[in-house]
This record gives sequence, structure tokens and C-alpha cells, in this order.
Amino acid sequence: MPKVSVTDLILNKDGSVYHLNLLPKHVADIIIAVGDPGRVYKVSQHFDEVEFEMNKREFITHTGHFNGKKISVISTGIGTDNVEIFMTELDALVNMDLKTREPKSRKKKLKIIRIGTSGALQEDIPVGSHLVTDYAVGIDNLMGFYDVPFTKFEKTIATDLRKKVKLPFEPYVVQGSPTLLSRIGHDMIKGNTITTPGFYAPQGRKVRAATRMPKLLDDFNYYHNKTSDFWLTNFEMETAALYAMGRLLGHEMLSANAIIANRIKNKFAKDPEKVVDTLIETVLERI
Repeated sequence: MPKVSVTDLILNKDGSVYHLNLLPKHVADIIIAVGDPGRVYKVSQHFDEVEFEMNKREFITHTGHFNGKKISVISTGIGTDNVEIFMTELDALVNMDLKTREPKSRKKKLKIIRIGTSGALQEDIPVGSHLVTDYAVGIDNLMGFYDVPFTKFEKTIATDLRKKVKLPFEPYVVQGSPTLLSRIGHDMIKGNTITTPGFYAPQGRKVRAATRMPKLLDDFNYYHNKTSDFWLTNFEMETAALYAMGRLLGHEMLSANAIIANRIKNKFAKDPEKVVDTLIETVLERI
């Protein structure tokens, strides 16, 4: 592979990657990704020590140690566009020689665990529970710009979902790391998560603006692939891009979701922060 140009991989004056503002020495091999920048401290407060901090836009990084393991927690902000930046620059930090702008011959595999909030799509998923994502379904268009190797099963579900929900485009379906799921989420609800490009209409909400798919929430709730017993369990806005970029770049990915709402029962958690806090503690203990 030829050198990556100065406009394809932009570096700051100190040699750090453009958006994250990090150097290779600043990131651990185990990374917790959170959407909300304010949630970074909620994770790092449990560290034995924090040895590095960086604040740049919505990307805040704390790197330290927990139970003898070096861990970085980084905020991505909301949405798959931010995830693309996060994953690309993170991978460049560990798998590119930033001085020569060439890929390293020996690639590093990161373990990246998302800790985020989510709304349940099935009546029997209780508010306050924790859910790990097996398969993620992206109804955003990010992967239309990448050549992702999807499995036959993933392609089958994507085609079936488009047909039954009458989507005007083909979604993408991608599985996370079975190893991380077994290790971190063995006693959590295992689900299939929809990643949306917005919080309101793409998740079946309506405030004032007219929507084109008024039955979207019901359509996702009722969707069922009988051959594989594949249901959709929850909504959020990052997981599918994390899983797809992880596959493209060779990293292990897992999304752990704090269920703070049930969209079918129209219920919201009385103390959503407590649901998130217990998930953070669980993930840290199992990493």
C-alpha cells in the first residue's frame, strides 16, 4: 500500500491525529467508547489512576489503569459520522507509522467496548436492564461508502428487513465479537440493535415535523425472520458503524446498552444514570 497522503490522513503540528488529538502512546489496547463526553469521567472515576487526559471537540480521552489493566475511555459524540472519525483515527494510531505514513507490517487488534444508552423495541425487555448487541442493523448510509465483507446470513437479514419493513434502501447487518459478548455480556440480554441516523423520525418519533414512515416503530417491533428467529430489540445511534468499521479494520467490538426506555410500553427510567452507572461497573469488572 502506498503512503497515505497528507490530506487523507491529516495530522496536527505535534504529529497527533487531527480530530482525536492523540499520539500512539496515549491510547491503550482496551478502549471504552461512550457517546456523551460527560460520561468519560463516569468511567475514569473508577480507575486506580488517570495518567493522560485530552479534550478536543466532542472527543474526550482519559487513559489510566483499572485492576492492573491499561484502559482508555474516549467519547465519540452522537452518530455514525463521528464513529467513522473515531475508528479511522484510532486505527491509524496503532496500525500506521505516522512519520512515514505507511501501514505497519504487524497489525494490532484493539478491544473496543461501547457503553451507551438505548430504547427497547420489545415489550418484554425491561427498563433498567442491560443488553449486549449480537448483530447490529445500520439504517444509515455510512457503509455505502465502504467495501465491507458481509456474511451470507447478514445479507439475507438485510434484504428481508428491507422487504418486510418497506425501507427505501438496503440496511446493513454486521455481527460483533462473540468472544467479548461471552466474556462481558454472558448474563445480559442478547439482542439485535438498530442503529439510526437520527433520534426522532428514524426512531419512529414525531414531535411537529411530518414523517414519511409513521408506522416505523411498529414495523421494527413486529419484524421477525422466522428461519433464524431473528428479532430486533433496541434503538441507538452508533453500534452498527462501530461493528462494521471494526470488521474492516480488524478490531474486536462489543456494544453494551443501558436500556433507559421501552418504546412499546412508552416507559422511561426514573433514574437513567443509575442504569448507566451499574453497566459501567459491570463492564469494567469483566474487561
